[in-house]
Amino acid sequence: MEYKGFSELNGQLMFLDGVKNPVFDELVRIKADRGVYGEEQLIGRVIKISGGRVVVQVFGRTDGISNGNSVCAFTGRPMETGLSADILGRTFDGLGRVCDGRGDIFPVTRKDINGSAINPVKRVYPRNYIKTGISAIDGTATLIRGQKLPVFSGNGLPHDRLAAQIVRQASAEGEDGKNFAVVFAAIGVSRDTMDFFRQTFEESGALSRVVMYVNLASDPIAERLITPRLALTAAEYLAFEKNMHVLAVITDMTSYAEALREVSSSCGEIPGKKGYPGYLYSELASLFERAGIVEGSSGSVTQIPILTMPNDDITHPMPDLTGYITEGQIVLDRRLHLKGVYPPIAVLPSLSRLMKDGIGDKYTRRDHPALANQLTASYAKAEEAEALASVIGLEELSETDKKYIAYGKMFEERFIGQKKYENRSMEETLNIGWDCLRLLPKSELNRMPPEITEEFFQGEN
Repeated sequence: MEYKGFSELNGQLMFLDGVKNPVFDELVRIKADRGVYGEEQLIGRVIKISGGRVVVQVFGRTDGISNGNSVCAFTGRPMETGLSADILGRTFDGLGRVCDGRGDIFPVTRKDINGSAINPVKRVYPRNYIKTGISAIDGTATLIRGQKLPVFSGNGLPHDRLAAQIVRQASAEGEDGKNFAVVFAAIGVSRDTMDFFRQTFEESGALSRVVMYVNLASDPIAERLITPRLALTAAEYLAFEKNMHVLAVITDMTSYAEALREVSSSCGEIPGKKGYPGYLYSELASLFERAGIVEGSSGSVTQIPILTMPNDDITHPMPDLTGYITEGQIVLDRRLHLKGVYPPIAVLPSLSRLMKDGIGDKYTRRDHPALANQLTASYAKAEEAEALASVIGLEELSETDKKYIAYGKMFEERFIGQKKYENRSMEETLNIGWDCLRLLPKSELNRMPPEITEEFFQGEN
């Protein structure tokens, strides 16, 4: 059905009255009349239906569009993207158009970017792990295949560099490593940041197994709502039809939420906490729940969404709601960043709830679960000892407390801290953890089974 003219235009939103049988999320093709500048073909999607009034979210510039001769064609289909194995190594814009100058791809299938609900009965419980080469993640908050593990960051913290390092270094161990790919989505980033990501992937040789979707800060804000859906559709295709293990890294989800807030405000909807719409939770869940393993396919989709917390406020709606949906979090710490520790991962508030089922004798090493518990518990005691020293002075501490302070310093410098291009194996990570623990008396290793301590610990009694 085609409709000539529109009732109202508000930013990226086009309001039409009298539309018959519209469908939510329906693709709309718009022949935009710009007067003396001619016509331009745009696309949009139906985001709200209220009686006979329909709100169409337009992707592209809407300034200068004439009401008189513009035509909206309702296609009766959702937004789709063309996919094939050739998407690996390619870069697309926020609407799924090729933007790397290497020509179009030839799709073998087209998929609804909104995905389809996964039958809970068909979900397979996540097992095994994905190695990131970063000790603070691999050792104490291991990323499990099929998991969604967000990174909580703040303005000015090196989450972009961390994301690039994860994309460069991530791998599935063993035979599965041959079928591993990364889908990377950047939302609302500057051109300099996009160039940094692309250059980093090219120089490291990782680009051949990476699919990039990039929405620039200069692009229309409405496109930010589409970019993660395109990326996850590509991830699902590679995982469930090409049987690959896919890691989807999405940065920055806060830009997505802010775009959702702006569109909601333009629609005149009643705002919720901090102006975000009341359906922010369900919007985030519709993205994060696309991670997992499905029965009948040997592939998996694992997600690392990255979000920045305004004013480092972990109670902000974005990290708060994200924590309800995902299985843990990686938290970046400004205090460690100011100390010069990279990556500045705060081990104590970071956790991976599925970690226990993907590490240990069958997957990493038999001492890994106990070692992770002991490292975290000892680091907590080291922080307590530092707090006590700041009150009564280092000289007044017991010898054990002094050893905990030495442990905490070594743990931050050697275990958490590593070089920006250092890709540690799981074996190296675990061995560094033991090196740190050897600063403590054996009697302090109370989270370790005696047989593990006897086999791996070689320090003071």
